[in-house]
Amino acid sequence: MDLLRHLRHFAVAAEELHFGRAAELLGIAQPPLSQSIQRLERELGVDLFDRSRRQVALTAAGRLLRDEARGLLAGEERMRALMHLVRDGKLGTLRAGVPPETPAVTLQALLRHLAEQVPGLDVDLQELTTGEQLRMLADARLDVGLVHHPVDAPDLRFGPTVRVPLGVLLPRGSPLARLPELALADLAGHGLVLPPRVTASGWHDHVLDVCRQHGFTPARIRHARNPEFLLGLVLAGHGVAFQPESVARREPRVVWRPVTGRPLRTTMSAAWPAQSPHPAAERFAEVAAATLDEGAPEPLAVPQAEAARPWSVVFAPSATGTGW
Repeated sequence: MDLLRHLRHFAVAAEELHFGRAAELLGIAQPPLSQSIQRLERELGVDLFDRSRRQVALTAAGRLLRDEARGLLAGEERMRALMHLVRDGKLGTLRAGVPPETPAVTLQALLRHLAEQVPGLDVDLQELTTGEQLRMLADARLDVGLVHHPVDAPDLRFGPTVRVPLGVLLPRGSPLARLPELALADLAGHGLVLPPRVTASGWHDHVLDVCRQHGFTPARIRHARNPEFLLGLVLAGHGVAFQPESVARREPRVVWRPVTGRPLRTTMSAAWPAQSPHPAAERFAEVAAATLDEGAPEPLAVPQAEAARPWSVVFAPSATGTGW
């Protein structure tokens, strides 16, 4: 028995106290309306309308049910509205992964944009490498992730991509820091600091392939999972690193130099399961791509004349030339 449908019929009839008008409002004929109410009465075991009078009137049970039905039907409408919001990805919890190196300002902007566009969505943001995200997406422990390409995962769908050119991070005192631009072959003899292969195997292999194609075979490869450890290894002279220019802004003792021909570009996009996706996954992908795109800074100009003066990063030259 469709109890809610019969209650809806009863509620309209109880308000109108006229079966003809009630049937018209419900968009049905009068006989089906009468049959619906009679079935409800049999189900509940009570008479809802007093049929002994010429006018339609409610019994005591009918008056009580009228008041209860209002609350039940209003609750049903609220439930349907909530489920529609969930279906459209505007309510509920979205488990999302982002790479550990994502800048704080980018995370802030991403969460702000999501809150503005889908205010009812609770975003459970987790710090995860691409490898970790792919495993959690496959195990249904994550709804959407922000991954580094290339990714070989036919069971995933991908959102808009954002490409950021990478340059070389060097200690400020390195002779190569005097050059405004570097070819990969200029790095011969240097080590390379990379994220471990397990964090993003496709990207790890791609970087080494591009280096070999352009005449750079790293003397040694060291691994760093987070930007601070990576910067520490670069400062210690244990290798160069390929990073966006924004990473160099964290540490005044390193410099960033573009690579001739821009052969290395990091490509990122959101990824989510193709089967039974979270309703908000595609919206997250669009917002994340727009946020990453707007957050990509313009490269800093390379100050050739100041390259040998590390203190110029902290203290601007004064008009007298004394530096104070």
